[in-house]
Amino acid sequence: MSTECAFHAVARADTLPAVDEERAEYGLAVWSTPAWLAGAESWMDGRLAEAGIERTGEVTQPHLRAWGTALTAPTTRGPVWLKAPGPETAFEAALYELLGTVVPDRVLVPIAVDVPRGWILLPDGGPTLREHDDGSLLPALEAILPRYAQLQRDLESHVDKLVAFGVADMRAPAMPARFDEALAVARRYVTDHGTANDRTDLDRIAALRPEFVAWCAELAESPVPASLDHNDLHPGNVFAAGTRFYDWGDSVVAHPFASMLVTLAYVHSLFGPTAGPARVRDAYLEPFTDLAPRTALVAQVELACRVAKAARVLTWDRALRAQGYSAAGEFGRAPLETLLNLRAPGWHSVGSGPQP
Repeated sequence: MSTECAFHAVARADTLPAVDEERAEYGLAVWSTPAWLAGAESWMDGRLAEAGIERTGEVTQPHLRAWGTALTAPTTRGPVWLKAPGPETAFEAALYELLGTVVPDRVLVPIAVDVPRGWILLPDGGPTLREHDDGSLLPALEAILPRYAQLQRDLESHVDKLVAFGVADMRAPAMPARFDEALAVARRYVTDHGTANDRTDLDRIAALRPEFVAWCAELAESPVPASLDHNDLHPGNVFAAGTRFYDWGDSVVAHPFASMLVTLAYVHSLFGPTAGPARVRDAYLEPFTDLAPRTALVAQVELACRVAKAARVLTWDRALRAQGYSAAGEFGRAPLETLLNLRAPGWHSVGSGPQP
């Protein structure tokens, strides 16, 4: 993984699988200690040896964040990466195991995982689409998004496993409760840091709850089954070689079209509001056209993305709580602004700047 690794996801503590407390050591104060680093290096070397791989250089720690860390080292088969998250993203280890079995041609297949600790040892994926954009990003996205959509189709029958792993349940029936959680997050921020206008705007969003519940009920009737939503799908999370998708720490279980919330906002920011987003959306929808007419699918993209904004608030909040809102700078307002954008249709008005 030659670009920045993010370790952020939305997952409530009461949805997570049991963690071995004796092994679950995490946090900035732990991940930076010589003892922890030595243990991680030993685990890496052991798993590499089991795979017939030899480390050829020192282990370094290029990423150390409040929500997780990453180590890397050169080997006889190229660079490898060890991801070590906090407990709210520990599900990613079990998720990677499943992805490596069900859709191995569209993800990095892990060299090893430690599910209780959430550790994942991965090969390097090379440059991402965002790093090596040669001016053909739009057609590249049109080519790769059907592969991602088919990944979602392939995972439809595994939804119960995903939830059991601790992937947050953002399916339509759960979303009214998620709206309430998102509203509570925004209210806490407004109480501590907001303005009078913020309070007025947030009251208007709170008044949308009956309408939001109706959107969820409509989405629940969709003929498109729930599946895995990457929840941060943009060119920086797609490896150019082999079109493999990575950084699944934000994943939720949801209506699959919710994945387009970030993707379409990103495309809009680069190519404007008309041709770019429509082209990308239509390419993504192709593997779903056996389920409903295209016009109905397009309408469901708008609906799923609008509902998904409440889930996105919780994604932001998880990352910001890990580092502390006071240290978040301009991103401290992100949960509030994301929720306020609920008044805009579909994916519109969702920022595509740096993610948590």
